[in-house]
Amino acid sequence: MTVERMNEMKEQTFTITAETGVHARPATLLVNKAGQFESEIEIGYNDKKVNLKSIMGVMSLGIPKGAQITVSADGSDEEAALAGVTEIIKEHLGE
Repeated sequence: MTVERMNEMKEQTFTITAETGVHARPATLLVNKAGQFESEIEIGYNDKKVNLKSIMGVMSLGIPKGAQITVSADGSDEEAALAGVTEIIKEHLGE
C-alpha cells in the first residue's frame, strides 16, 4: 500500500519598494538565505519562475522597483524557508 502526500506548496506575494529593485547585493542575500533550506524555493516575476538558489536565475528576472513578485517553497522545511526569505525581502527590498 502506498500513501500519497497531498502537499500544498507555500507561497507569498511581495511588492518591491527598494529604489534599485532586486540588484546584485539583495539578490545575493536572497540566494544565500534560500540555500540554507532543503525545500525547493522559486521566485516569480512577469509569468517567469526561477530557482531562488540561483543567482543567475534571480538576476535574469530584472526585477524593478514597484514589481509584484511571488516566492514559493515546497519541501520539508517550506514554512521556515518562506519565513527566512520573507525576512530578507522585508529588510532589504519591500513588503
